[in-house]
Order: sequence, then structure tokens, then C-alpha cells
Amino acid sequence: MKLATKPTVQTLGDYAYQAIEKHVKKTLKWEKLVKKDEDPEALHQMRVGMRRLRTAVSRFGLALNFPKPVSDKNIGKIARRLGNLRDLDVLKETLETNYKPHLSSKEQKYLHTAFDALEKQRIHAFSTVQTTLKDEPYKSLKQSLAEWLAAPTYHPLASVAIQQVLPDLLLPEVSSFLLHPGWLMGTQFVESELTICKDWEAEKVEKQLTNQGEELHNLRKQAKRVRYQMELFTDLYGESYMAYIADVKNIQDTLGELQDSEVLTEWLEDIFGSEMKTHLSGLTDLLVENRYKLWQQWQPLQERYLKVESRHGFHLTILHPLELVSDSESETSEQIAE
Repeated sequence: MKLATKPTVQTLGDYAYQAIEKHVKKTLKWEKLVKKDEDPEALHQMRVGMRRLRTAVSRFGLALNFPKPVSDKNIGKIARRLGNLRDLDVLKETLETNYKPHLSSKEQKYLHTAFDALEKQRIHAFSTVQTTLKDEPYKSLKQSLAEWLAAPTYHPLASVAIQQVLPDLLLPEVSSFLLHPGWLMGTQFVESELTICKDWEAEKVEKQLTNQGEELHNLRKQAKRVRYQMELFTDLYGESYMAYIADVKNIQDTLGELQDSEVLTEWLEDIFGSEMKTHLSGLTDLLVENRYKLWQQWQPLQERYLKVESRHGFHLTILHPLELVSDSESETSEQIAE
């Protein structure tokens, strides 16, 4: 019989090192395939790995003493170039899978202009990625990370037990997430009480997204940062913590689809100009309809996280990680189990 044991005490430095090592391995694992440009999934995975590495580097910078090339700015620049290429792949896949099959044959034919433009843009974006992965900044980043992982150096805070600082690491990011102005989009104050406007027609939603859509886009990015950071510590929390991660992912995904739809519309308008509504009226209607459905999916999530109970529950969960045990206590538990 093996008894369930509490997580073993580790330092902030231990967790930080493990996170950096994990994301470096994931990022570099896909590099060769990205250079070959044979598998869109490889690009997606390398981009995600780079984004998560950036989060780990920026959030653990207070504990880890990195060489100069390992910086939020350098990693962000590389991640954005991978992202530009990936975004074009997503645009193409979305057009081909979600919209083209539902258009008339006339509109499908007219859409060929968009696919031709997309291919030209992708050739340029891939060339930029190839250059980026050959240039000195990327090589310096790889070399510096390899050297640091082989002989890591730390700031004094790295020696502190993880449970002593964990809430302080997570709560600032969670607070920034919950205080983001994007939560207030489509709300109003009635007698000092915040309420969500649930009776909007699609036209009103479109107008709101045109005027304030950037706020929801930024809220999505903040959700992503919270999720990436929380996922570093899943073994230190219980079920309620995992439920909040799932919620944050749902928020990120829903707002991400809404943003993708807006980006696709803007991109098509750049390609077709004033002819968009006349020659692609069916596609225009489908895009508006899709955004309206996503808006309706977003509102229940918005309503939940504007409630005091949900916000306080989130904070309380972060404040109470699982109790940890020392290595000696862990050894004793294992002996008893045997």
C-alpha cells in the first residue's frame, strides 16, 4: 500500500530552473521542423514554447541571474516573428475550414484572390523566420540558455522555500487579470450596481467590438499570462486551482476566437476594400454571425468573474497551496508505505 504524500519542499530556484529547462527543451525540439516548413503543428508548438519561456524568464527574473541575451525583450521579438507566420496559417485554415464550405460557388471562386495574397504574405513571413533562426540574437539566446542551464546562477531570493513566496508570485498577475478594463465592456452601472447588457443585437455588438475590441484582445493576452504562470505550479494546489486554470483557458480561447474573427475581417477588407460587402456578402454575414455567437459565449464567463464571490474565491485559492513536507518527512512517509 502506498499512502498519498504531500509535495516535497522545494525552493523558488528549484521551480524556476525546472520551468526554464522544460520550456527550452520544448522550444528547441521543434526548431528543425520549423526550418523545413513541412508541418504547421511544429511552428505552433515552437511558438507556444517560446511564449511560455518568455513568461518563465520574466516572472522568475527576481530569482534567476540570467546572462544579458536571455531577456523578455529578446525572446518576445523572436516569438512575435514566429507568431506572424503562425497567424497566417491560422487565417488560411479558418477560411478554408470554417467559412469557404458554407459560401456559394461564386463567392468561393472570388475568394481565390485572398488565398493568393495569403500565400505571398506567408512566403515573406517564412523568410523572416528563417533569417531570425540564423541570426546572432537567436544563436546567442540558445547558447546563453544552454550555458546557464549547465551552470545556473541565482539571486538570493531563489533560496526561499516555494510555499513562502508562491502566493506573492501569483497574486499580482491574477489581480491584473481581474482588474483589466476589458471586463467592463458591454456593462453598465444601475444604481451603483454593475450589470451586463444582455439584450444587444448583433449590430450593437459589432459597433462595440469596432470601438473597444482592443480591450478584449488585451484581456485575452493577460489571461494567457495568468494561465502560463499558474500552470507552473499545478502540483502545489488542489482541484479548485485546476478549475480556475480551466476557466482562464476558456476565457482565453473564447476571446481568442473573437479576436481571430476580427483580424480575419480586417485582413479581408484590406485585400478587397469596398468590394468585400458586394462580392463576399455571404462571408461578411457569416463573420458577423460568428462574432455574435462568441459574444454570447463570452458573457456568462464575464458575468461569473464580475461577481465578488468568484473573484474572492480565486484569491483564496491562490493563498492556500497544499501543505508541503520536508525531504526527511517524505522519506519517513515512504518507509511507512512500504
